[in-house]
Amino acid sequence: ILDGGFATELEAAGFHLQDDPLWSARILHTNPQAIKDVHARFLSGGADVISTATYQATVEGFVRHLGVSSEDAVQLLHLAVTLAKEAVEEFCSQNKVNLVGKGKRTLIVGNWIIVGCTVAQRKLLIAGSVGPYGAFLHDGSEYTGSYVDLMSIEEIKAWHRVQIQPLVSAGVDLIAMETIPSQKEGEALVELLREFPNTVSWLSFSCKDEQHTHHGEKFEEAVKIVNKSRNLVAVGVNCCAPTLISPLLTAANKNKNPDIDWIVYPNSGEEWKRSSG
Repeated sequence: ILDGGFATELEAAGFHLQDDPLWSARILHTNPQAIKDVHARFLSGGADVISTATYQATVEGFVRHLGVSSEDAVQLLHLAVTLAKEAVEEFCSQNKVNLVGKGKRTLIVGNWIIVGCTVAQRKLLIAGSVGPYGAFLHDGSEYTGSYVDLMSIEEIKAWHRVQIQPLVSAGVDLIAMETIPSQKEGEALVELLREFPNTVSWLSFSCKDEQHTHHGEKFEEAVKIVNKSRNLVAVGVNCCAPTLISPLLTAANKNKNPDIDWIVYPNSGEEWKRSSG
């Protein structure tokens, strides 16, 4: 069971995130305790996987919108992982759980053994959230993927490398490559994963209808391309209407590597509309 919408929880707690180019990631800088509190609520609600508040967190974005140095921006990415780890440790302590192997546990997924911690029969993991390049642009292109038409695979890899490296070095259990709107960006990400041979990941696309990614490729073809990666433990769909999930998975099932699981976490059916102002 995955956690839920981070921004939704922060806004419910009184934070105003609409139209912020850093979205939830700004709170890493202004109120890190609030980030940990959201993690704690998700854990108490039954989440087995909590994602770091880094979907819209990028080194360049922090430098541009917070006025910090590149080194401080990297430290904010590290902080996101630390807050998630602390939330898990405190949750385990509050529930009087003895962690396996000094706070660690192993979970076999496909050919991978992932290290995390165990709470009774629950297996808790921390996923380092990585959003699409369009999330940094803050122009709605994360919902179209139009930017990939102007970028090479190597340029996309270079962009994401800067965000993934700090999450890996900070010790996440896996990388969550989320809301990817195009096959090309997905392909770039799985190529990039080869540079982190001891890291596993899931990759979830965003889709506009029952057959296509937001950029327009057939979802089943996108799955076929990316599931050759040895670093993927799951591939799937997120941030789309629930009614699209079954048709998408049914069409792509024949192309999915049997050693890779499906991962799905749709929204509740809303559509994003760019403000006319």
